[in-house]
Amino acid sequence: MQIPHDTRRALDVVVALVNTAAEPEQPDALSDLRALRGFVEEHAISDVGDLGARDLAGVRTVRGKFAQVFAAPNSRAAAALINELVATAGTTPQLTDHDGYDWHVHYFAPGASVGDHLAADGGMALAFIVVSGEQERLRRCEAPDCRRAFVDLSRNRSRRYCDSRTCGNRLHVAAYRARRKEADVRPEGSEQVEVVQGGEQQQGPDHR
Repeated sequence: MQIPHDTRRALDVVVALVNTAAEPEQPDALSDLRALRGFVEEHAISDVGDLGARDLAGVRTVRGKFAQVFAAPNSRAAAALINELVATAGTTPQLTDHDGYDWHVHYFAPGASVGDHLAADGGMALAFIVVSGEQERLRRCEAPDCRRAFVDLSRNRSRRYCDSRTCGNRLHVAAYRARRKEADVRPEGSEQVEVVQGGEQQQGPDHR
């Protein structure tokens, strides 16, 4: 799936924001203004001035809306959520080449709050996914102890786990160990049945 660079970057920020939410074994990573400032700096979000309590509340609200898009049962429901996001943010597309980046589009209005900034750029990135007929790529990790969001960019849409906590590797190792344990406790001399050509069955070497 071909995604423009600025859209891909906006999607990365959306995923990162959704994954700051509190989970059973994870506290809210946007608990205060210091955490919000850290998020803004880590993801190089441009045109952000002084931050206050309203900014923190606004970003948390946007985070919840993004999470709803990931949970949307179909494209129509996702589109309604995205339309609400970008309308509330006062989307104003502008071409820009700031900070050494090549020409790309900013969708947030000049002077927008950080919440509206994220809602506009993130909302339009999510809109790209829906318009492309790829909503199913907006996923949650299938590991039993993880619900982190991610965008599945695999060619055949086969990715099941997030990559930030190596969930796939952990489950594969656990499954391998379970198979080994099962093999180790198999009673000696247990009957083994093999299917041979013609559909007949014969006893394996353990048969006495």
